[in-house]
Amino acid sequence: MSATADLAAKLEQLRATIGHHDYRYYVLDDPEISDAEYDRLFRELVDLESANPELITPDSPTQRVGGVPQAGFATVEHAIPMLSLDNVFALDELHDFGRRLNARLDQDESITFSAEPKLDGMAISIRYEAGLLAVAATRGDGRTGEDVTHNVRTIGAVPLRLIGKDFPDILEVRGEVFMPRAGFAELNQRAIENGEKAFANPRNAAAGSLRQLDPKVAASRPLSIFVYGTGVAVG
Repeated sequence: MSATADLAAKLEQLRATIGHHDYRYYVLDDPEISDAEYDRLFRELVDLESANPELITPDSPTQRVGGVPQAGFATVEHAIPMLSLDNVFALDELHDFGRRLNARLDQDESITFSAEPKLDGMAISIRYEAGLLAVAATRGDGRTGEDVTHNVRTIGAVPLRLIGKDFPDILEVRGEVFMPRAGFAELNQRAIENGEKAFANPRNAAAGSLRQLDPKVAASRPLSIFVYGTGVAVG
């Protein structure tokens, strides 16, 4: 077997492994490996594909965002794609990012960055029409997500009607549905006492709560939300 064929086979196996863990993480909410180990696998794939772009396939995990919509939910097409954040693991990678920004902006001036903690939950898009909550959707594959309006409506931090009058006729806000650590600990304690399986981490607890067909389940979970931006704003 040639070196190219060996590399193609390695890439195929790596994609299959990552695909398996994506399914365990995003769909089953039951991860088998740590986030750090997943990031290591994904970075290995990114590095190999970057060095051999002719071997990139359309179905590679690097060519999409998030997971597929789960059966049982209606789908929602995002008017503006919900893209994801990328990772850097070394200062040199951040410097490279700065150089690419300067090249894109056609300037040589230094760029100032700010950093802030990231809430580890589930990305959500909430659309308000005439100030009323109309639809809430997960990121899904970045273009199409799951309609989880019935569950988002149970989150006390999410207003069903916007306060005031000075807002667009159609307003889409984007944020992260998350579970505070204290609530996560209490949820797992109840699960253990009831002989049920405990959640692996707060992120999976939040995702699993949002992806319930019965809104009573989501209502019983200590979910909250942090809104960080907007999508569509019309009128």
